[in-house]
Amino acid sequence: MEPDVPDPNEPDPNVDFAHTDQAARRRHEKALGLARFVWDRAITGTELLALSDERLRKLAREAGANPPSSKETWTVVAGLLDEKTRWAQAHPDDPRSVPAHADEKITWVKPPLPPWPGR
Repeated sequence: MEPDVPDPNEPDPNVDFAHTDQAARRRHEKALGLARFVWDRAITGTELLALSDERLRKLAREAGANPPSSKETWTVVAGLLDEKTRWAQAHPDDPRSVPAHADEKITWVKPPLPPWPGR
């Protein structure tokens, strides 16, 4: 009896396509674009990861990207934001260390409400 020969036109069911090198490269490219957009709005990595899935989808669309299908990409974006923040702190005189659209942050991240007087 001849062993089964896999059909070259059929995807290998044992391959996790979400975690191939190519998928990681695409995820990193998307994360870079998102991080640039988010950085320009002065949103930190911590603030980004605290946003709801709905807000993240809106943010991605506003950045001109298809919303990532997993939190994995957003985690990469948060790491890139933290990296950029460290760089900006080390280079305060560089114009690239200042977010270009910081005034738009409130569109995405709402400031905490102040406590009620007398509390």
